[in-house]
Amino acid sequence: MSRSEILALVSVAFIVGLAMALVVRVPLWYATDSEDTRAATTVVPTSQVTAKRWRVPVSFPTNLEVLGDNIIYVAGLVDSLSAGRFQFLIAEPKEIVPEFQIVDAVRENKIPAGYTWLGYDQGKIPASPLLGAVPFGLEPWEFSAWWFEGGGAQLGQELYARGGVHILLCGLIGPETAGWFREPINSLDDLRGLKIRFAGLGGKVIERTGASVTMLPGAEIFQALEKGAIDATEYSLPNVDQSLGFDRVAKLNYFPGWHQVFTSIHLTINLDEWSQLSAQEQAILETACTAGVTRNLAKAEAIQGPIIADFANKGVTANYLPESVLRELNRLSDEVMEEEAANDTDFRRIYDSQRAFRADYAHWKKFAYLPRDF
Repeated sequence: MSRSEILALVSVAFIVGLAMALVVRVPLWYATDSEDTRAATTVVPTSQVTAKRWRVPVSFPTNLEVLGDNIIYVAGLVDSLSAGRFQFLIAEPKEIVPEFQIVDAVRENKIPAGYTWLGYDQGKIPASPLLGAVPFGLEPWEFSAWWFEGGGAQLGQELYARGGVHILLCGLIGPETAGWFREPINSLDDLRGLKIRFAGLGGKVIERTGASVTMLPGAEIFQALEKGAIDATEYSLPNVDQSLGFDRVAKLNYFPGWHQVFTSIHLTINLDEWSQLSAQEQAILETACTAGVTRNLAKAEAIQGPIIADFANKGVTANYLPESVLRELNRLSDEVMEEEAANDTDFRRIYDSQRAFRADYAHWKKFAYLPRDF
């Protein structure tokens, strides 16, 4: 064999050896002093990572703008932030869980998570409505400040952790309407004897006026109102109520929404499921829900004006409750709140926290903003 042929063979062998070394070489960022660690370390392409898919039932139909569709926005963020490795499969009301039983299903781990209004838990957790809506309570941005910066999240999560549930504030809207009525409301006497759909602590207040209160899911209200099973109703924002057809039956829409000055909606997660999430996955849910709060309130505020402006074309009248009625409702609300606080230590602790925050905030609120009629 000639010298040139020998050199050629050596060169080929060198190239083949180098290529093989690169193929079997362990990447530098996986190198350790432990052979066991090296053997256990594998690279899994993103496309091969098993996606986490959670079935998430909701209390409100997702075709209801603002009230129902916010979870679609949140689910999209969870999908995007996780690069498709964490997904929500949204289940409409009653599809797998009744509207008022979502937290129970989460607690029992029948579902990993749900999107709901915590006021529906009032019968089992007396303090829960304070996290969902409070008569004459914090305005939306005040509630948000209390939740994120005033200790609200800690109090709420402690309350629900006892039942094996972790909660994240995930949606927030402004005041509801005070209700849809067939006859004018000029005094509390006009409420006496009325059959009315109401929810939460506001329902307990209205009962004290002599009204007969019933609790119905949103999808059942129109039929009850149309057939006369109820005389009046409250439910949500003007755009939501109009979507459900209340304006076709009751033509007097009253304001302000004294009973739900804010309405917050939470993502409820089974505590064991939450604990098993990675820090990154927990951060994704917290980030998506916080963004959901901001976008939800923005959209809610943006679209109500045109709805009310069109009332006249539908034969609907927007009315402001007389101040004398509001004062009496405020007095009755204070009575209800104090009685609830006296009967439940959790209610007392959360209610006192909200009142203390509101008192401190008032120093800023009094001077910072222009009068609303300016």
